[in-house]
Amino acid sequence: MKPIEALKEFRLGTCYYPEHWPESLWEDDFSRMRELGFSIIRVAEFAWSIFEPEEGVFSFEKFDRALDLAHKHGLKVIVGTPTATPPAWLTHKYPEVLNVSQDGVTLHHGLRRHYNYSSKKYRELSAIITRQMAEHYKNHPAVIGWQIDNEFNCEISEFYAPADHDAFRVWLQEKYGTLDKLNEAWGTVFWSQTYSDWEQVFLPRPTPAKKQPNPHQALDEKRFISDNTISYAKVQGDILREAAPDHWVTTNGLFGHLDSHRMNDELLDFFSYDSYPQFSTIYYDKNEENPLADRGWSQTLGTVRSISPNFAIMEQQSGPGGWVNRMDMPSPKPGQMRLWTYQSIAHGANMVLYFRWRTATVGNEIYWHGINDYHNRPNRRVREAGQIGAELAQAGNRIANTQFKAEIALLRDYDNDWDGEYDVWHGPFSWQSGKSWFKALNHRHIPSDTLYVRSSTTLDDLKRYKVLVYPHPAIMRDETAALLEQYTREGGIIIFGCRTGYKNEHGHCYMRPFPGAAAGLCGISVEEFTMVKGTRAATSMKWSGGDEALTGADSFNDILYVENDSVEVVAHYASDYYAGKPAVTKNAFGEGEAWYFGAVFNEASAGQIIERLGLVSPTADWLTLPQSIELTIREGEDGPLYFLLNYSEQPAVLTLGEQKNDLLTGTLLSGTVTLEGYGVVVLS
Repeated sequence: MKPIEALKEFRLGTCYYPEHWPESLWEDDFSRMRELGFSIIRVAEFAWSIFEPEEGVFSFEKFDRALDLAHKHGLKVIVGTPTATPPAWLTHKYPEVLNVSQDGVTLHHGLRRHYNYSSKKYRELSAIITRQMAEHYKNHPAVIGWQIDNEFNCEISEFYAPADHDAFRVWLQEKYGTLDKLNEAWGTVFWSQTYSDWEQVFLPRPTPAKKQPNPHQALDEKRFISDNTISYAKVQGDILREAAPDHWVTTNGLFGHLDSHRMNDELLDFFSYDSYPQFSTIYYDKNEENPLADRGWSQTLGTVRSISPNFAIMEQQSGPGGWVNRMDMPSPKPGQMRLWTYQSIAHGANMVLYFRWRTATVGNEIYWHGINDYHNRPNRRVREAGQIGAELAQAGNRIANTQFKAEIALLRDYDNDWDGEYDVWHGPFSWQSGKSWFKALNHRHIPSDTLYVRSSTTLDDLKRYKVLVYPHPAIMRDETAALLEQYTREGGIIIFGCRTGYKNEHGHCYMRPFPGAAAGLCGISVEEFTMVKGTRAATSMKWSGGDEALTGADSFNDILYVENDSVEVVAHYASDYYAGKPAVTKNAFGEGEAWYFGAVFNEASAGQIIERLGLVSPTADWLTLPQSIELTIREGEDGPLYFLLNYSEQPAVLTLGEQKNDLLTGTLLSGTVTLEGYGVVVLS
């Protein structure tokens, strides 16, 4: 797969808000951007009230002057459609466009993203402003692309306005056709929930036990929100394609209840993301052992890469972050802004824009610091941005013509992501297991991908990888199981965790022995199972082999029963009433093998499987790295690039068994090399 055409040339830039600053600052701002090596800016995603100060009255003069000046200084421009922030005149005149909470509280003007996607009036007004902007800027020499809206489903990803209930009903009628089929899909025979008229059907509403709707209805709600969001985005995407056909189209995000893969496939030229690595630091589990901290953000970037192999970063963290009342992130230490920039690039970004050029002096984000501080004087972050700009001026295009390479993929899917938000019997396990696998691989310097299993997933998609890890796919269609069987039969290795395969696409439990749809592939059944909590004490597993290693069996235990002679028991439970029972199995299936791990993965147990599979770093024969270093590989026609990222404040010692060139400095490296704290090298 070749890099996406629009991203073949690497670009570095920043988000800029001319409406926030005196016009006297613009020229100096643009001049200094060019001095730092910036070539692109993003504008206008929150400026609806500037472009349309009253209904039907349009004003482009301010942005015309700003974009003309940007062009004068050689800057390209991404224009954001401003629909994330409907102006006061709009929400006052048309209150039906506002979102409503599940409890029926209208969410009013005063923040952002306070609208609903189902309102016909809001779609109409969004289409008008999008067309006006597209027609006006379609031939502007600085403009090369568009960002639709901003961060779909950020702030809130549930919608309960009257228009949403109406749209949900229509969506269900198209999906199921008849009430009989809806009742069957939702299992409404339980607790006398059967519907006899479409007017009785709504999105989940408050129940006697708050936030506890019918689980099958809740799963369809998430599917509806995703489809509805995409259909709203399509209104704008279609206009941009028609009115500005020479420009590319993207949107930024990675938020809940949205199939970003489908949106990218149907609407976008490539996907964009907003990268704030310190989120991994401020939100991590304080009890976590050996936390990845900001290094863990690489796993999220892997999800972005699963949507768009090369992508853009529309907002790259460049300073301390936070709103007035939340998300209080400390200042990056010297070198961290550069480290995080190359973290994004190492994982597939071919365009990076810092958020933001200068820190806002008003509004909720006055503490979300940009490259420049309020005073606009030179600072450490500006100097660091200049270093990055100079490096990428030399190396950027060599990087842009490569893509991330891995032989192991961690599998996910939207059905289980969304079902798991409500279902505590499998939902909480997926993130723990995924992180444990990512951590175990990353610490061993083994790159990994994220791959979403979708109805369009093919055998070729899977065969790009030698090993697939699918931790807890409770929902598994028979078609998915058949595809995984074919992958394994042809030599692939698939690894499952507990709670696999026992639900269908509606969230109904199969009337089959667990692991349901995956039972034939795994060659086992689940004799019984238990949560590990309350009176059920934590247990452990004893692995076969010379050292008979012990690892924890966390959170949930499937007690396994071997059904086929082709199955090898790799570990037994070491304690509790099921001590001695199979805990981990490996089934020879065709040319490949299927592993079943009866618990929730931790780093140690993932490590046991990694070692038993003989997985090692692809650079093991010529490069020795300490654990603090992340290794990623991007490869193209001119060969591989090895990104080495030091997430420690302390220097790290590397040993190169063969001579390599550091692409960022042009220095030849071999033997023992010291990489400074938060340092980066890119070897070619």
